[in-house]
Amino acid sequence: MLRSFLTVGGWTMLSRILGLIRDQLLAAFMGAGPLQDAYQVAFRLPNMFRRLFGEGAFNAAFVPMFSKVMVQDGRDEARLFARRALGVMLAWLVFLCVLGEVFMPQVLRVIAPGFLQNGDRYALALSLSRITFPYLVMICAAALLAGVLNGLHRFGVASAAYLAFNVVGILAIVGASPFFPSVAYAAAWGVTASGVVQLGLLAWACEKAEFGLMPLWPMLTPRIRLLLRRMLPGLIGSGVGQINLTVDTIIATLLPAGSVSLMYFADRINQLPLGVLGAAAGTTLLPVLTRHLSAGDVQGAHAAQNRSIEYVVLLTLPAVAGLLVLAGPIMIVLFGHGSFTEHDALLSAQSLRAYAVGLPAFILVKVLSPAFFARGDTRTPVYVGIGVLVLNFILNLLFMKPLAHMGPPLASSVTACVNVAFLVLLLLRKNALLVYGSTLSHMGRVGVAALIMGLGLLGLESFVSLPAVFVTRALWLVGMVMGGVMFYAALLHGVGVINLPDVVVRIRGRLRRKAG
Repeated sequence: MLRSFLTVGGWTMLSRILGLIRDQLLAAFMGAGPLQDAYQVAFRLPNMFRRLFGEGAFNAAFVPMFSKVMVQDGRDEARLFARRALGVMLAWLVFLCVLGEVFMPQVLRVIAPGFLQNGDRYALALSLSRITFPYLVMICAAALLAGVLNGLHRFGVASAAYLAFNVVGILAIVGASPFFPSVAYAAAWGVTASGVVQLGLLAWACEKAEFGLMPLWPMLTPRIRLLLRRMLPGLIGSGVGQINLTVDTIIATLLPAGSVSLMYFADRINQLPLGVLGAAAGTTLLPVLTRHLSAGDVQGAHAAQNRSIEYVVLLTLPAVAGLLVLAGPIMIVLFGHGSFTEHDALLSAQSLRAYAVGLPAFILVKVLSPAFFARGDTRTPVYVGIGVLVLNFILNLLFMKPLAHMGPPLASSVTACVNVAFLVLLLLRKNALLVYGSTLSHMGRVGVAALIMGLGLLGLESFVSLPAVFVTRALWLVGMVMGGVMFYAALLHGVGVINLPDVVVRIRGRLRRKAG
């Protein structure tokens, strides 16, 4: 399981790095203003549907069913089920896409009400949204193919395909901008083109795995009906995070121009640990839990859940400490160039700190939710999700005026913590979660190490301030991050979480095997 976790995490990290380069280009060319706001709203819509239908509800319902059919009925029956599911999904997505293109003006009035105060920003957002919206068809279908590959335990191939989004996006911004009215149009067309590339790569990977998935004519077979029943409630349960982010965006459009952009770039940095760890944990844990439970191995499922919690806590808490202390320098070094000023970067850093507070909770939701999905329970997260959505909306309204661009991120962090608390309580009541004493001890020791590391970084930053020149700034930031990592590793050794010499020996052995 650890190997799969690291494989998915490694590919996701590479994708996030390329995504960071893409975002740096967007910031440099468009800054934090009306043009950037319009593009981000246009991208938010298909991305939300991708998370809800593709990676959210559909994946949460499909992967456990696919894995179970594979174990109980064999490869051919699992392939037939996947082809029928793909046919139904494509029919629904094409219908949704046509509907969205026709009623896009009305949709924008809902998700970007603040844009109506500025006709130019609204018109631009409308044009860009119609360009990006077809992306949801390709990427949701791609998510199903990725779910099949994950069910076949080809985690690396599925994760690597998503690099295409950022590669195509970078090429579009750099190479295609001169041929469009603005960079925003080039970036929007890059989004849709990347969906075509990702779908093609995943279809090719399925063929290579001798698991070709030509979609069948949509038919509501008993299995497809069961899939839809499990999927529908999961739309809210597994997509709470994305819906909350959309609510944040709606509120941000009512704030001063540029607020959407400030929050977006902060969220992109927050998504580095969130995407890497959340994707790695959630993607690998769901099929593992399903396999254990299908075989009647409840203890094995509990053990897998505890290992995932330990991995997440070990890697998340130092990220929180680092982001809280170094938010300002991070945003300045990464985005404080071109049209995105240093002042913009410091404002965005305030949003980043608000997001970082909830980082462990955001990721733990992805670790805890599979415990429900693997047992065929997609209803319970729905009930929690509805409550969380309501709470997020209320907190957004309370925070938006006094906290401005920090309000929506802080609201999301608070509601994520509440979400985790309720998921844990309900899992314990269902005897679906058994937290070992060793896991609790591990979490406590890791927390102490992360706190000391954060205080150390804070003290060091007060003595060695951020330089003025970009190159030295970048070196300063790298030095602070690497110093924090090494200090944290030493602290983990000191509190007995890891044996540092043993870890070094293992790493050297693995490098030698790869070199040989």
